[in-house]
Amino acid sequence: MCASPSPASPPAPATARTSATERTYAAIKHAILVGDLPGGEELGEVALAERLGCSRTPVREALLRLQTEGLVRIYPKKGAIVLPVTSAEADSMWEARSLVEQWAAPRSFAEGTRIRPRLEELVAAMEEHRADDDLAAFTESDRLFHEVVVDAAGNPHLSRFYRSLRERQMMINAAAMGLSPARMDRAVRDHHELVALISGDDLDAFVTANDRHLATARHAVQGGLGEDA
Repeated sequence: MCASPSPASPPAPATARTSATERTYAAIKHAILVGDLPGGEELGEVALAERLGCSRTPVREALLRLQTEGLVRIYPKKGAIVLPVTSAEADSMWEARSLVEQWAAPRSFAEGTRIRPRLEELVAAMEEHRADDDLAAFTESDRLFHEVVVDAAGNPHLSRFYRSLRERQMMINAAAMGLSPARMDRAVRDHHELVALISGDDLDAFVTANDRHLATARHAVQGGLGEDA
C-alpha cells in the first residue's frame, strides 16, 4: 500500500491527486457494477486502499463521488456500504430504459447502415466474452451496443441519461446472479437479429425485434431477483 504523505512532505501536484482519485473511483465503481463488490458489502477505507495499492485519500474521495451516484452510502467513522438493488428498483429501471430505447429505435433506424460496422464489432466481442464466460466484459459489450443505437437517435441529453441507467443495469444483472449461459446465447442471437434489421428496409420489424429483446431481458432479470414476469 502506498503510504499517505507525512505532514512535512510537500503536497502532491493537483494533477497527480486527481489521477489517483480517478483511477481509484473507476476501480471501485467497476467492482460494484460487475458484482465483485456486491450489494450490502461493507467498504472500509483501509481495506480498499490496501486492495488498490493507494492511500486512503483517493479512496475517501472516490466513495464520496460514488455516494452522489447512488451506488454507496457513507456512514461517518464507520466506512461505507454498497447499496443493494431491490426488485422494485430493478423494475423501475427497466421501465426507464424501455422508454428511452423504444423512443430511440425508430429514430436510429435511418442511421443503421452507418452504425452497423460498430454494432457488428460489439456482437463479435459478446461472442468472444461468452466463450470465455466473462460476464463483466459480456455485459459491457451489451451496454455499449445499446448506447450506439441510442446515440444514433441524436438526442445527447437522452444519451447521457441512458448511460446512467445502463450503469445501474450492470449492477442489476450482477445482483440477479449473472446471466446464465442460455441467456447469454439468447442475447447474442437477439443482437445479431437487431444488427441485420437496423440496416435493412423494414422499420416495423426492427422496432418489434427491439421490443421483444427488451421484454426477454427484463424477464430474465426479474426471474433472477425472484420476481414474477
